[in-house]
Amino acid sequence: MIKNFHGHTLDLLGIAILSGRYAVGASLPPEPLLCDELGVSRTVVREAIKSLVAKGLLFTGPKVGTRVLPDAHWNWFDPDVVAWQAQCGLTPEFLKDLQELRRVVEPAAVRLAAERATPEDIALIEAAYEGMKKAVEQGGDYVSHDMRFHQGLLQASHNRMLNQMSKALNALLRTSFEISTRIKDGTKNSLPLHRAVLDAVIAREPAKAERAIMVLIQGASEDIEQVLSSRRKLPVVSGSATQIKTKSKARAIPKLGIQKTGASLAKSH
Repeated sequence: MIKNFHGHTLDLLGIAILSGRYAVGASLPPEPLLCDELGVSRTVVREAIKSLVAKGLLFTGPKVGTRVLPDAHWNWFDPDVVAWQAQCGLTPEFLKDLQELRRVVEPAAVRLAAERATPEDIALIEAAYEGMKKAVEQGGDYVSHDMRFHQGLLQASHNRMLNQMSKALNALLRTSFEISTRIKDGTKNSLPLHRAVLDAVIAREPAKAERAIMVLIQGASEDIEQVLSSRRKLPVVSGSATQIKTKSKARAIPKLGIQKTGASLAKSH
């Protein structure tokens, strides 16, 4: 989908901040310079800056101008912020934070899902699993079905706050799933782990479901550790999901130097 001027300008400024072009504590260029550089009106620039302030990336005030805030202030549940980080290049710190978040949230949600899931909930999760299985066997989009599987589990908890969190986790989880699809046999190996979670939910066994999701999360952590220890570059997540090309082969990770900090802008290859 083609973004409007506001969306495009927001993306450009957001990526510039996360890439380190505008360093923490630094002031953004004056409004006229930004307008000339981005080729948009002052109204568009002002609206984009307002959005970045709302996302915690910028602070504006009298006599201080518009300054970049430390990443501790950034809204990491905002899909735009996650997407900009993914485009700039994932970092080890980002992925470790994500795995810790998964260990906190998903086991509790799955326990509730095993107790509360309706037949409709289970049908949706089952359909997502079948989509994953088809992608592994015949090729295609595995990641989108994987995301629906995990979203379905959180929604099946029938907890309004966890349901809202599933929307916020959407972009975060995708970064982890994209790594698994790029590891040889990563999706093939994770498929039975997903099945074990689903079977425990269907059987109404909360403790078993919790153990199964912890095994699944641990597998994702091992995939990430494999990438980190290989000294290869973490993948840059694009706008479209990775497609599995064959039954047994997943896309290889490019043999490039690993990014060390969130301030380094990943180069295109």
